[in-house]
This record gives sequence, C-alpha cells and structure tokens, in this order.
Amino acid sequence: MRLWFGTLRQWHWISSALCLVGMLLFAITGITLNHAAQIEARSVTTERQATLPQMLQQALLTHPPATGVPDTLRQWLEDELNIDLTERDAEWSDGELYIALPRPGGDAWLSLTLDSGELLYESTDRGWISYLNDLHKGRNTGAAWSWFIDIFAAVCVLFSLTGLLLLQRHAAGRPTTWPLIGLGLVIPVLLALLVIH
Repeated sequence: MRLWFGTLRQWHWISSALCLVGMLLFAITGITLNHAAQIEARSVTTERQATLPQMLQQALLTHPPATGVPDTLRQWLEDELNIDLTERDAEWSDGELYIALPRPGGDAWLSLTLDSGELLYESTDRGWISYLNDLHKGRNTGAAWSWFIDIFAAVCVLFSLTGLLLLQRHAAGRPTTWPLIGLGLVIPVLLALLVIH
C-alpha cells in the first residue's frame, strides 16, 4: 500500500511539473479571452507591392499553372516577401493567384496577377495578447501545437486524477475535503443550468 501511495505521489508531482507552465498560460489566456471586448488590441497592418520579374512572368504566361505554386514562383515570392509558403493552399482564378496566410495573432494574404505581374501583399499583426489567445484556441497553429495541446490535456487529466486519489487518501484527517470537491462540481453545474442561456 505504501509503495502504491508513493508511486501515486510521484505521478502527481511529475504531472504537475510537466503541466505547470501550460496551465498558467491557459488560465491567463482564459481570462484574456473572456474579456476580449475590454482588452484593446492595436492592429498593425503592413502592405507591400512588387512586380514579377519579366522572365518569370513570361514563363508563367506561356505555361499558366492551374493548381499549386511552381517552384520558381514560390522561391521568388518567399525571397521577395520574406515568408514561408510551405504547405500553403494556392487558389488560381483567371490568371490570378491568391494565397491566404493566417497565423496566430495575425493574418496575411498575397495576390498576384499574371497579366500585369502585379503582386499585392498585406500582413496584419494583432499583438502578443492575440497571439497567446490564438495559441489557447489552437487557431492557425499547425499540427505540432495541436499535438502539444492534446498531450498537455492528457497530462492535466493525470494531474487531476492523481490529485483526487491523494485527496481521498487524506480525506479522513481533513473533513472539508469532500464538501470542497462537491462545491467544485456544483458551482459550475448551477451556473450552467441557471445563468447560461
């Protein structure tokens, strides 16, 4: 029994250490998301214009792409705008290319017209609070962050369950344990039933 209890405590402190920073981040961004209307965000928008090099324009006009971005065009766009177009969807319509470039805390897009060679690029940065809020929601964060959120959630479940088992172990000497746990359940249930419409 003592060995099982020691293992439980070990799992509890290891899981708490692993999820400490993540829990703080998600708790703080929970507050900022809940009060998004009161937190003023100052967006900064950057616009750029450029012209496609004539040789590249002629090559694309001779063999207009129907889907995707040809490697030479991709390389020029990435160098010109200092962006990464890896795994970005490209939309072609009547000789015009459009690529949406959403990201946490901001947005961007580019448009290229083959006939004129005119490139338009716009990038909006909504600030670090918006960035952290988007991390909280997993918005435009990619597969690695999505995996992190799932693993972090599993570690939080482990932390909570081992904490519950530790509370059960010590409940006999602490009479307020179960009433407090019950209160932690009853308050959100009552709010959900009586206040949320």
